[in-house]
Amino acid sequence: MGKKHARETAAADHDAAPALDRKTYDAALRELHVELVRMQDWIKATGTKICVVFEGRDGAGKGGTIKALTERVSPRIFRVIALPAPTEREKSQMYMQRYIPHLPAAGEVVIFDRSWYNRAGVERVMGFCDEEQVEIFLRAVPLLERAIVGSNVLLIKYWLEVSEPEQTRRLQQRIQDGRKTWKLTDMDLKSYSRWYDYSRARDAMFAASDTDFAPWHVVKSDDKRRARLNIISHLLSQVPYERIHRKKIALPQRQKPGGYREPDYPYRYVPETY
Repeated sequence: MGKKHARETAAADHDAAPALDRKTYDAALRELHVELVRMQDWIKATGTKICVVFEGRDGAGKGGTIKALTERVSPRIFRVIALPAPTEREKSQMYMQRYIPHLPAAGEVVIFDRSWYNRAGVERVMGFCDEEQVEIFLRAVPLLERAIVGSNVLLIKYWLEVSEPEQTRRLQQRIQDGRKTWKLTDMDLKSYSRWYDYSRARDAMFAASDTDFAPWHVVKSDDKRRARLNIISHLLSQVPYERIHRKKIALPQRQKPGGYREPDYPYRYVPETY
């Protein structure tokens, strides 16, 4: 009983923690970005293959987290995959088929902004597949992921969990902010009212696919900044990278002009509005 009370108290303290201020967040993120670059060097040098799956409710902060994770690393090594709705041809294929070609090769990190788990979530809740198809998927997904892991891919899965009030606040913000209206789709509006259908779908997904070889890592994301830092820190802890020492960099001397003169050319300059 004492341990249970301690866990509940710790959870309550975490929930009551004030939002992380921008200065503290930026400083912590900068340090994590340095480590991500070091990890990138190691991945490139060793040919390591990493696949990161991001799932969660609408408005949970997947996009912002992926942006924070990738903004200081090479897009040729860190590839983000966000597939559109399947074509008619893709609908006729084996369900996993459209995802498999995007899995990482040596020296790559592939990040799925939603993944094959669409079948266990949005497709199930919104009626884009039947229950038999869902059951087939839930039986097959551990087999697929065991094969992925067996091919020396480090598979890391994150589920971002947002509370009902915070999800409502974020979706309302998208409606009011002209910079974010593109994030609010008809599907988001339709799925908003089905909170508990998504909860049941999530629970079934976890029961089928939270395995020792490919576990789910759940992140409380009501505080976006804390969630981003926690995810990046956790990701770094999952990769056994070592620092690759680079040669000291020094800029070479520029060549002499050798008689070059700037031409008197009527360049079409962009107006300096700001």
